[in-house]
Amino acid sequence: MIKNIIKKIDQIALAEPDRIAYDFLGQTNTYGDLKKRSDAWAGYIMGLNLSPGSPIMIWGGQTFDMIASFLGCVKAGHAYIPIASYSNAERIVLIQEVAAAEAIIAIEELPAIALPDLQVIRPEEVGNETSAVDPANFVQGDDNFYIIFTSGTSGKPKGVQISHNNLLSFVNWEMSDFALPAHPSFLAQAPYSFDLSVMSLYPALVGAGKLVVLPHDVTENFAQLFQTLPQLQFNVWVSTPSFAQMCFLDKTFTGEHHPDLTHFLFCGEELPHNEAELLQKKFPQAKIFNTYGPTETTVAVTQVEITPEVLANYDRLPIGRVKEDTQITIDKTKGDQPGQGEIIITGPSTSKGYLNNPEKTAKAFFQAPSEQYPSHRSGDEGFFDGDLLFYRGRIDFQIKFNGYRIELEEINYYLGKNKFVAHGVAAPKYGSDHTVKQIVAEIELKDGVKKRYSEDEITQLIRADLAQNLMPYMIPQRFVYRDQLPISQNGKVDIKAVIKEVNE
Repeated sequence: MIKNIIKKIDQIALAEPDRIAYDFLGQTNTYGDLKKRSDAWAGYIMGLNLSPGSPIMIWGGQTFDMIASFLGCVKAGHAYIPIASYSNAERIVLIQEVAAAEAIIAIEELPAIALPDLQVIRPEEVGNETSAVDPANFVQGDDNFYIIFTSGTSGKPKGVQISHNNLLSFVNWEMSDFALPAHPSFLAQAPYSFDLSVMSLYPALVGAGKLVVLPHDVTENFAQLFQTLPQLQFNVWVSTPSFAQMCFLDKTFTGEHHPDLTHFLFCGEELPHNEAELLQKKFPQAKIFNTYGPTETTVAVTQVEITPEVLANYDRLPIGRVKEDTQITIDKTKGDQPGQGEIIITGPSTSKGYLNNPEKTAKAFFQAPSEQYPSHRSGDEGFFDGDLLFYRGRIDFQIKFNGYRIELEEINYYLGKNKFVAHGVAAPKYGSDHTVKQIVAEIELKDGVKKRYSEDEITQLIRADLAQNLMPYMIPQRFVYRDQLPISQNGKVDIKAVIKEVNE
């Protein structure tokens, strides 16, 4: 049982400094490198005179210095906020407004925007001098360890606060309940701004294992992906189901070509039955785990191994059994079907709430007088069959698309602000496996727009406008222009009716 994440990683570095910790496309760094570099970051940050405990934004990709700076922040007593460098520049501004961060670490070059209230820290300023760090300064207990920003409903993202205790609960569970190999080598494919990355990051480092990085720019290019993937050596695969499904296009994605691959861990979206079945055929020696959990409860809180028996018994796969220190209840006053309801999660990995957002926190979190830990209203609909939990979709207008959690209302907000749009609704298009295959923008244009522009021109202009405020994965893939959108009884656009029509 691990008691302190940071100290455990440092202990491994002191005991085995030459053990490989990070492999970025063949460029390797050891645990000794990680301790030296994270200590240097911590020493530099301590000298910045930042407000105690104020979070630090970190802009970059998946290089070694990213994780070294993460550890540097928490060693200096500051939570870190990872921001993927493929994000648009406005995301930095929006996050800074919410987080009131005083500094940003630019592992990669920042976009050309004004950041008057931020200290910008660049890796070359830190140097390679070894700094003595005091464990008394480490983030610990209920202090925030990291903050992941997710989609929000009114244009402002929400910062999910994850404490050291939250992370500890998750990591100890993954290290004990998934039958991981000794010194596990994890595929690190998910960007660090996506909490799925934590399923690889800290279990690898506290397990004296290795992170084998598959960078975002490689995964975005099929030719590069299928050239790179067969060359990587790891034994624990972590991804969304949709990413693995994409890899089926690679003929070498089999157990024969990846003999070391013993575990698949899936999270972030529903695992389709046919995908799990095909994986078992391609990797007959590997264990396949389906997991579930919102960002607000630290990556995942349930897991189940998908065995041939599970496949035979269920057409729509279970999302798992609840981890031992956590309780899940079903609020049957919410939900569309009898016996189903909203999944409520209570336990030590449940966040304290959204950073500097008491209104949204009050809606999504509560703490019963009899409970030691807070509870989170997930917004997910589900039910229990015995001790197995099943997922049946969202009870609000939030979706999972390619593993990313997206508030449709945020897309609607920016569609509504566009100068060409009278009314706009982002609607998920579901496949036969109940997962979102496409986001469709259903739009009623303002009078006269179609006389001045073609539909292709309008689409290009709306896309460009959305790209200034939304992450690339949130921009609809298809735009449909209608004379009038359906109206509800209260005189507003009937979003549920639009979603229903898109899926008929």
